[in-house]
Amino acid sequence: MAERVATVSRDTHETQIQVRINLDGEGHFQSETGVAFLDHMLDQVARHGLIDLDIHAQGDLHIDDHHTVEDMGITLGQAFAEAIGDKRGIRRYGHAYVPLDEALSRVVVDFSGRPGLSMNVEFTRANIGRFDTQLFWEFFQGFVNHAQVTLHIDNLKGFNAHHQAETIFKAFGRALRMAVEPDPRMTGRMPSTKGSL
Repeated sequence: MAERVATVSRDTHETQIQVRINLDGEGHFQSETGVAFLDHMLDQVARHGLIDLDIHAQGDLHIDDHHTVEDMGITLGQAFAEAIGDKRGIRRYGHAYVPLDEALSRVVVDFSGRPGLSMNVEFTRANIGRFDTQLFWEFFQGFVNHAQVTLHIDNLKGFNAHHQAETIFKAFGRALRMAVEPDPRMTGRMPSTKGSL
């Protein structure tokens, strides 16, 4: 399988973002975004997904985090779409359950070529530190629209909002890892009866 890396930049009046990923990495993470809690969550994705991720962002944080968080999701999704290529030989589907103390989340992903997000999460707090928990939906919506994946996120239990978020992102990383993993029984073949994704 060819090297699965991508570098994508997004430059708007609101944000300037660059993402570099290696889908076959070792879980290394570097960031400089100004949104500390999301950086902490993306570190979980890299570590548990064994994806090398380098992300740099400058945004209009003097207004709020919305544009930066949304555009990070968009740019990360674009990087995944570029790195994954035509999807021949991958498992396509991935899922994970992850606990953290009292919290438990399930994430299921399909590299279907069709964007769709189902996110069933009731955060117990509106903010984690200074991070607005509503922005997680914006991040994942941006990701699925541009990675062209179907993504189901369910927080099954939990009363600590930090734990809720962390189980979601750890499960997201592990589900991605499973989905993009080369399937030795599918080598050179498209994981779809349609012949394309």
